Amino acid sequence: MGQVAVIIPAYNEAERVGATAVAAAALPDVDVVVVVDDGSRDGTARVATEAGASVLRHAKNRGKAAAMETGAEAVRLLDQREPRDGPRHLLFLDADLGATAAGAGPLITPVADGTADLAIAVFASLIKGGGHGFVTGLSAAGIRRATGWTPTQPLNGQRCLTRAAFDAARPLARGFGVETAMTIDLKRKGLRVTEVEVDLAHRVTGTDLQSQLHRARQFADVAWALAARR
Repeated sequence: MGQVAVIIPAYNEAERVGATAVAAAALPDVDVVVVVDDGSRDGTARVATEAGASVLRHAKNRGKAAAMETGAEAVRLLDQREPRDGPRHLLFLDADLGATAAGAGPLITPVADGTADLAIAVFASLIKGGGHGFVTGLSAAGIRRATGWTPTQPLNGQRCLTRAAFDAARPLARGFGVETAMTIDLKRKGLRVTEVEVDLAHRVTGTDLQSQLHRARQFADVAWALAARR
C-alpha cells in the first residue's frame, strides 16, 4: 500500500497537467494522484481524468491555497476509509511540470524515512541559471527575519510533508503566500524543514502583461503572509 498522495493544484493547465499526472503516478510509494481544477476555463479536468488522476473541481478560481486544502481534505477522507498504519504523506506538485515530475522522487525520501517533516524542492536548473526574482527575494528575506533560516528557493511549490506538518501549517495563507507562510509557521513550531535538489522544471514566467500581473499577485500575497507573521 502506498504511503504518499500527490496533490496537483491546476488552473488552465490542459497542455501539461496530463503529463504531470502520469509522471507523478509512477513515483515511488505513490498510490494516489489528485488534481484540483481550480476553476479552469480549458480542458484541465478532462485531460487530468484521462491521465488517470482523481479530479476535484472548484466552480470558480479560489487560489492555490484553497486548491491545496481541497486536495488534502480529499486524501484525509480516503485515509479514513482505508485500514492504514497512518495517514499518507502529501506531495504537492505544480501542474506545469509535465514529464519532469518523474524527478520528484527525492523529495519523498527524507519525509518517508522520518528525517524531515517538510522537504522543499530546489530546482537544479535554477541554481545553474542563478535566477533570483524580486518576489523570491522578498520571501527569502522575510523567512530569514522570522526564523533565522534562509531557503534557497522559498517560493518553490514542490513540497512533501507529513499529514501532521500540513495540519500544523493550517490555516494556509492565501494564494501565492502559502509557501512562505508554511515555511515560517513550521520552522517556528520546531518542525524539521529541509531542502532537496531535484531535476524538475516548469514553465518559465514571461514578460508580457499577464505575466507581470501574475508577479504582482505573487508579491501582494507574499507581502500579506509576511505582514501577518511579524
